[in-house]
Amino acid sequence: MTTRRRHIAHLHLHALPYEGGYADAIDLLTGITPHVQAVSPDAVQLDLTSALRYFDLTPYDVVQLAKLRLLALYGIESSAGLAGNRMLATMAADASAPGHTTWVPAEEAATWLRPRPVTALPGIGRATAATLGRYGLHTIGQLADVPPATLQRILGVGQARLLTERARGHDPRPVVPLEPAAHLMADLVLDQDCLDPVRHHRAVLGLADRIGQRLRGESQVTGRLTLTVRYADRSSTTRTCTLAEPTDHSPALVKAALGLLTALGLQRARVRAFVIRADDLLPADRAHRQLSLDPGDYRARAAEAAADRARRRFGPEAVHPAALAGERLGPRR
Repeated sequence: MTTRRRHIAHLHLHALPYEGGYADAIDLLTGITPHVQAVSPDAVQLDLTSALRYFDLTPYDVVQLAKLRLLALYGIESSAGLAGNRMLATMAADASAPGHTTWVPAEEAATWLRPRPVTALPGIGRATAATLGRYGLHTIGQLADVPPATLQRILGVGQARLLTERARGHDPRPVVPLEPAAHLMADLVLDQDCLDPVRHHRAVLGLADRIGQRLRGESQVTGRLTLTVRYADRSSTTRTCTLAEPTDHSPALVKAALGLLTALGLQRARVRAFVIRADDLLPADRAHRQLSLDPGDYRARAAEAAADRARRRFGPEAVHPAALAGERLGPRR
């Protein structure tokens, strides 16, 4: 049995533009992967392993997607490191210039580490670095070449074992996910400012359908939807509605979301992004649904369940609403 290779990203968030920006960034990133760990006060780590199939992108491209959304939706600039474990991802992020991403593939990790100073390793402070320096150990490569028994005599057993593993690029620590979110979000950053009401309609329809897919996938229902529209000048408007009953049914969510869009009266606004947020989440088995005598409702739910099975088997693009046929507004979230 083969072990799936991990892909960990570490993002440094630079100059958060407003109070609450860190929380908004974490909310956004949990829409890309549920495996998000806050590293206060201005960094976040993500385990992207399970997200790659969903997005059908390379690990590097998923990181770029996350950075683009942070910038477009909240004006948050970031730099990132991408590697096979938390330690390497953090070091790669520290080595990245603002706005850039450093990717250290697993097969290149040892080579990438060797010339770096020992102070770049987590756990090596000034005192330890000075001790190692007296023995001519200034780089991580030199430290990795020292026999473990020799390093134990210099530093003691516990610290020597830890630094030996780290110098060889090993770090077994998992990304510890946050508590389950009290809401779900889906967003779409358009390729360019959009004036077309038809595309506005399709964008919101697609996001509402995506929220429905995620709710059903996580066996949850929502009782409230919020639509936020962000414009070319970075201003935004928001509308919220409470649903008649908690639901995970995409047609009901689409109807509510399009109602919010109509209420905004955008006409020919220059739109840059849309965000739909589902609040008041409940486990689906605890929600009550009004029974319908309409056979069309039963058929619609049966078709929805069949579409969900097809997506799980063949990928997220296998089935989509007919109104979105031939339309690809942007990367999925």
